[in-house]
Amino acid sequence: MRRTRNWILAVAAVGVLGGAGLVGAGMMDDDGGDTKAVAGTFEGAAAPAARTVAPAPTKTTPPGPTAAELAAAERAKRVKALDAALKKYAATAPEFSVAVLDRRTGQRYSYRGTEKYETASVVKVQVLACLLLTAQDAGRDLTSTELALAKRMIRLSDNDATTSLFSKLGRAPAVGACNKRLGLTQTKVSGSWGLTRTTVDDQVRLLGELVDTKGPLDADSRKLAYTLMSTVDTSQDWGVPAAARTGEKFTVKNGWLARSTENYRWIINTVGRVTGGDTDVSIAVLSHDNATMSGGITVVEKVAKLTRQYLKY
Repeated sequence: MRRTRNWILAVAAVGVLGGAGLVGAGMMDDDGGDTKAVAGTFEGAAAPAARTVAPAPTKTTPPGPTAAELAAAERAKRVKALDAALKKYAATAPEFSVAVLDRRTGQRYSYRGTEKYETASVVKVQVLACLLLTAQDAGRDLTSTELALAKRMIRLSDNDATTSLFSKLGRAPAVGACNKRLGLTQTKVSGSWGLTRTTVDDQVRLLGELVDTKGPLDADSRKLAYTLMSTVDTSQDWGVPAAARTGEKFTVKNGWLARSTENYRWIINTVGRVTGGDTDVSIAVLSHDNATMSGGITVVEKVAKLTRQYLKY
């Protein structure tokens, strides 16, 4: 009993001193020797639970727009602004349409692109292209007479020279067949060549074919067309050239006609190309119902310059 009583007293004393629990306490027997160590906890002294720490969330940055998407958005913004500017100008000007082909990017723009207008003398570019195709088909160069007539037709806008070539080619049916080869789907050739009806979309398509290395015109034909249209008489270098900047080159063919069926109000048209540096664009502006020739020139030049201002080519 002595041994038992001493053990109980020892436990009680430790319990008072330790309070909450006893972990690994050594106990003495009556002879002063250690008993086996005891490990454990008393009720109410729970071991701390292990904590699970959640990983910090990973921040991801959504992908931004690609360069192509940014360019497309900028293009759309410019087109919208140009549409608005042309619509505003059209409210105070005679009727007009305009189209632009940017050869560097392949992008096309048109305002009222499928509206039909009488060509007046811009049809002479179609006659020239048909003349060049006809000579190519025969495997020959232009004759000296054909070349002389072509120079007068384009550089001086000579009507007699045009009538001579138009007749030699086979008149409206022949020029119409050439137009199909050139991809002109909205142009109807008239027996009175100046009354041919066309659209600005077709006219920039024709201008593109005059320089397309994969088109129906061969290198010699393209070179001659460029030479003639880049050396028009200075009295006729209005219209498209107004959109050219200093140091840039241009080609042009204009048309003007006081139309008897419109109370002798003026048809004023201009087609051509501006090149230099990073610029290579074809432009066509067609208009009618102009009170005067000079007034019509002001309209087509204003429209051509607006396309450059907003499209930034």
